[in-house]
Amino acid sequence: MNRAVTGADGREWNVRGQMEWAEPVTANDFEHDLAARYTPGVFMLCLIVLLGVVLLLWTPGGVQVPAWVFWGLLLLVLFFPLRWAWRRPWTVVAETEGDSGELPAERWVGTVRGLFYVRGEMSRIARSIEKHSLPDFEGPLQPVD
Repeated sequence: MNRAVTGADGREWNVRGQMEWAEPVTANDFEHDLAARYTPGVFMLCLIVLLGVVLLLWTPGGVQVPAWVFWGLLLLVLFFPLRWAWRRPWTVVAETEGDSGELPAERWVGTVRGLFYVRGEMSRIARSIEKHSLPDFEGPLQPVD
């Protein structure tokens, strides 16, 4: 997601967001970084597939399963991957080249979690730049040198 925004002082800002596929590592999350990684998830996926195959093989021949059962099982299987995709962290960057006068180049960086939340946050950042010439200090973005 990219947006070009003109600040109240006339500077052109570029506000962009990029989804991160890996969790950003912080000092508070150091212990969790040493976990088993993807092994538990892969194990659970294999177990679910195995149980589904066993269920299909043990079903008697005369049983008719309604279509809503298949849709319900599909929804249950897709719930966690979809939730994972919607809750990914996004890195949001607002930067300007500055101008030829006394206004310097600036770069603000922050992390926002969630696909729908990042859209709203980028809109708030754009409005703040249009109104005050800077992103809001109360928001997720912080200035970077």
